[in-house]
Amino acid sequence: MVDFFAGESFAVVDLETTGTRKEEGDRIIQFGCAIVKDGEVVKTYSFMMNPHRKIPLAVTNLTGIDQKMVAGQADFKHYAPKIREILQDTVFVAHNVNFDFPFLNYELTNAGFEALTCKAVDTVELAKIAFPTLPSYKLRDLTASLEIKHANPHKADSDAYGTAVLLLKIIDKLASLPQATLNVLGSLASGLIRDTGDVIKVIADQSRQSRRKLPKDKMQVRNLVLKRQEIPAVEHGENGHFPVKDTDKRKLFKGKINYRQAQVDLIDRLHDFVEDAGQRVMLAEAPNGTGKTFAYLFAYAYQLYSGKKLVIATPTKVLQQQLLDQEIPQLLRVTGLGLNAEMVKSSSHYLDLDGFAQTLYQNSPNKATLLLQMQILVWLTETTTGDMDELQLTSQQLPIFNQLKHPGDARVASQFASVDFWNLARRRQEQANILVTNHAYLVNHYMDSIWGQNPYLVIDEAHRFSENLQTARMDSLRLEAIWGSISHLRNLLYFTDNNLLRQSEENVQLQFMLDLLDQESLDLIHSLNRMQKYLYQHKGQAISQVVLPNKSLQLTIQGQDLFPENSQFRPLLRQFQQQLEQVRIHTNQIRYLLEQEKDRFLTDEESLLEELNDQVDLLEFYTGKSYQLSDLLNQPLLDHLGFVVNVTNPEDALSSNLHWLSLDSSEELHKIYDRFDHISMISATITNDGNFAFAKQFLALPNLGVSCYKGKASFPMADHLEILAMDEGQPEPDSPRFLEELKNILTKDLSGQKHVLCLFTNLDLIKQLYFELLNDPRVKDYELLAQGLTGSNERITRRFVIAERSILLGADSFWEGVDFHNCGIDLVIATRLPFESPDLPEVSLRQHYLAQRGWDVFQEDSLPRAVLRLRQGCGRLIRGEDDHGQFLILDPRIWTKSYGPAFRSSLPAPVQRVKASELKKKLKFERKNA
Repeated sequence: MVDFFAGESFAVVDLETTGTRKEEGDRIIQFGCAIVKDGEVVKTYSFMMNPHRKIPLAVTNLTGIDQKMVAGQADFKHYAPKIREILQDTVFVAHNVNFDFPFLNYELTNAGFEALTCKAVDTVELAKIAFPTLPSYKLRDLTASLEIKHANPHKADSDAYGTAVLLLKIIDKLASLPQATLNVLGSLASGLIRDTGDVIKVIADQSRQSRRKLPKDKMQVRNLVLKRQEIPAVEHGENGHFPVKDTDKRKLFKGKINYRQAQVDLIDRLHDFVEDAGQRVMLAEAPNGTGKTFAYLFAYAYQLYSGKKLVIATPTKVLQQQLLDQEIPQLLRVTGLGLNAEMVKSSSHYLDLDGFAQTLYQNSPNKATLLLQMQILVWLTETTTGDMDELQLTSQQLPIFNQLKHPGDARVASQFASVDFWNLARRRQEQANILVTNHAYLVNHYMDSIWGQNPYLVIDEAHRFSENLQTARMDSLRLEAIWGSISHLRNLLYFTDNNLLRQSEENVQLQFMLDLLDQESLDLIHSLNRMQKYLYQHKGQAISQVVLPNKSLQLTIQGQDLFPENSQFRPLLRQFQQQLEQVRIHTNQIRYLLEQEKDRFLTDEESLLEELNDQVDLLEFYTGKSYQLSDLLNQPLLDHLGFVVNVTNPEDALSSNLHWLSLDSSEELHKIYDRFDHISMISATITNDGNFAFAKQFLALPNLGVSCYKGKASFPMADHLEILAMDEGQPEPDSPRFLEELKNILTKDLSGQKHVLCLFTNLDLIKQLYFELLNDPRVKDYELLAQGLTGSNERITRRFVIAERSILLGADSFWEGVDFHNCGIDLVIATRLPFESPDLPEVSLRQHYLAQRGWDVFQEDSLPRAVLRLRQGCGRLIRGEDDHGQFLILDPRIWTKSYGPAFRSSLPAPVQRVKASELKKKLKFERKNA
């Protein structure tokens, strides 16, 4: 830093305030500052101030500063001269500078002093650029990730010091970047907040004078610097024989992995299955802590020298990554085998270098796009995969992602062909022995050649496989959205103040095309409206009608009822497809004409061309969806299909939209099974009442000669897990008193728990509880996270894991779809027995379908699914033998209803009946493995 900013002083400032609305009377209550000079923190300041107004409880909860602490202090006006003196001739730095800098200037001018005019730099933006793969850029999380120690987070003096050290680390990281990367960063830096870009420009300009060589592990293509990539060669290990005897396994495991008899039993059973040519499918339940992942890897690994590959499908990308980063390396350390493993996911996860390079030459991107471009430039010097999941982005809604996502084609003529991330990934996959994918990718690409000939298959968390297949087959034709796109296109061409029709009066060819498209687009809208009316007129065929919270009407209809044989919808759909295709073709021709004639008659041709490009892409997308629907409707029987007509205005037929889903996946499951050899389906929770009958049913396995294995726990679960269930005195979940009781538990009864997961079946209840708890001082030490309110599920999961103390209110996938690896959850609360809501269209359609086939829907479908889900919720706690925790069930129906024993007997430890009055004592938690 001395070389780049010699003699420069940075004043790193943090303010604590009574709130964010300075114009409405919020005031500073603490000023903290750390002076950085010549690469060191040379001095710190801290002033506590009396704001002469009440400090809100939420601020006290966050900062620890209360009314008593400021009552005897001087106010801001007293400290203003000193603050001006401290900040004079410095560069002002803050973590979120657009809050601290204006707030401080507002207070200074109110106190009669001139506002600061010094340069101002933001460490949030700089940290995002310098460290692009971190999960969070909150100061507290950054200091933890970068191992920056500061004593009192959320106190201004401590936060200022932490931010100062962060600034030094950022500068060190930027200074280490290749010159070509710095050059491009410098060219983009002027778009950053205030004077933040000056830090990058100074480093880029001064480092250019030293003429540094590009490191050997980097390479430059055009103006991008990339980390060199290599296709790993397969090196076969020495130990290629499966250790049949337990004594041999003990020797192999010694010093590397604990010997667990339950795990070894699973290994042996899987090995026998793979060796037996007469067996095809095996169902296995392996309780949490068994080490099932290592077990199936070990059992299959010794079979992979025959040229066959092992394909592993997990439900989530998080578990995919865990296999690649932890489980498979552990297998190779223990066995000494020379095997390669690769991730398989869709091309859209990989950065398209051609597309990214083009974005750097586009005009004035918005702030979010600019930051992403700069993050990617730094990330390219680090990544060996080009997988954008490494950036841990919680949203990909920016238009730029259309250019960044790789389309999956071979890049032969491109300058980036030799380093194209998707093509390199495919080459690695071709050479790999083990391929790790996710359920959704497998069901959509099971015929891909990448799996090789007659590959083995392990489906991990197999209880979710059929459901994930059905989810992958769900889709829609959003007729209102198509109508909106056509209307927008017509506005562009005919009705805006500067429309194309008016500007092209002298271009005969263009005028002809516009006249043609005018009538075609109107005809298309009329066809679309006729389809909407058809759907609306069939609402009497619905097996359920639900008015959603947004006031739209949801109609659930079986396929053969909505589209009976010889229905008028099929010819309507064919006409719609033909007209849609014509509109797309002629819009594309108009776009082509504009590109040929641009600069001749248009005043804003570039933005219009971009708009038309977007419209052509949308029309192509909608065309694809319409043909997908045609394929479904052309099948001989539609009883296995369900449809949902969503009417956004229940009084208006022209607000109808169509969604569809599969009710019976057995045929597609059999096609997938036929592609693979020796398929193992493994889960910690796949049996019901100790048997595999329900699993065989929903996985479409009854006729495949399935082998079953139910493993034992590798440790006494009752020593690690305590299960509590509220007695009959607890209000039932639908009672008006239930929310208050739940709030009391979270505010009064927690003791020692650091991570609390609260599971719901109702998002509305989550919302109510969240706002009840938000400013309650009794939970001030917890970070409160709520599904649908505090970010995406991915972001919530990351926050929950890295927070020191947190409460997560979640539904849906949080019961079992999210892995909190190494989080150490202390308490899971199941607010109610997790029966599916019959209002959900997929539930009502499936249950109607089963009832028509003579099923006892409650006993054979609803109850087994709810029992499995409760087991899965409980499974969030004990993932290994070092974990301890409590599972609390608030629903008293587990004691009062005839189905209660089915739930209680399914759980892995005895269920204790608890009264509300003794709950606090029961929940007193001490981490046993601390």
